[in-house]
Amino acid sequence: MLNYVFIRFIFSNLQRVSKFCPDVLGQLLIRKEITVSMDFIQESEPNLEKPIVIAAMQDMGNVGSIVVDFINDNLNTKKFRVAKSSYPSYVLDRGGYIDLPDEKWEYRHAEDLIVFGGGAGQPQAREELHSLCQDVIDISKKYSSKFIYTLGGFHTNRQLGKSPQTFVTTTSAQLTNQLERLKFDITPQRSLITGFNGLILGYAKTNGIQGIGLYGELNEPEIPQYRTAKSIIKTLEKLTYKKFGDTVKLDVMAERVDNEIHG
Repeated sequence: MLNYVFIRFIFSNLQRVSKFCPDVLGQLLIRKEITVSMDFIQESEPNLEKPIVIAAMQDMGNVGSIVVDFINDNLNTKKFRVAKSSYPSYVLDRGGYIDLPDEKWEYRHAEDLIVFGGGAGQPQAREELHSLCQDVIDISKKYSSKFIYTLGGFHTNRQLGKSPQTFVTTTSAQLTNQLERLKFDITPQRSLITGFNGLILGYAKTNGIQGIGLYGELNEPEIPQYRTAKSIIKTLEKLTYKKFGDTVKLDVMAERVDNEIHG
């Protein structure tokens, strides 16, 4: 059975393969079509009119997942659509035997709100990532959403203590100027924002939907960053004029992580 790494090698050498092995190339084209596919399952049709969309996936410090899961838990959101990766990018070692992960991400809704993402991981194939971003845009348009918010971690060497800061960036200079006048902290320098939590802003911009990215400071991206998640939630509440729940539980989780690390 052809593995994905070998397929990637073949596709980087298409001309040679097509010259010497045209039949193999045809089979690989079919295989590539299957490898990068995603499934989207609509489970119900919520009655929503111009909701805001919050869309974020697991990233540095698990910030995206922590915030999305926090909002879903506190607002008791209801699932209405699921995105599934047909071919996962890893397997799980259960201790002597492997299992396949069930890679899926949910669309959930509450009053005037759509929440997408959370869970574990992001699509690793570029085609799947772009397909997922486009689906979020399609769902946003379907329900006439005018605003998409995304969020994630902002890696810094500044020592943060217990008070990380959240920076925002937007899909237009005009929107950024408005936020500056409202005293929100703007991202301090030019940088690349990779993965879903950056790319979705590009999709929003090219589709005429306003977007804001909220990125919370963190020092250690490999450790769950509950204080960073709290900072993002507080900023998101100010931007949306919504309340997402009591963040004391995030303080408790942060202290627990500190105790596990430092004893």
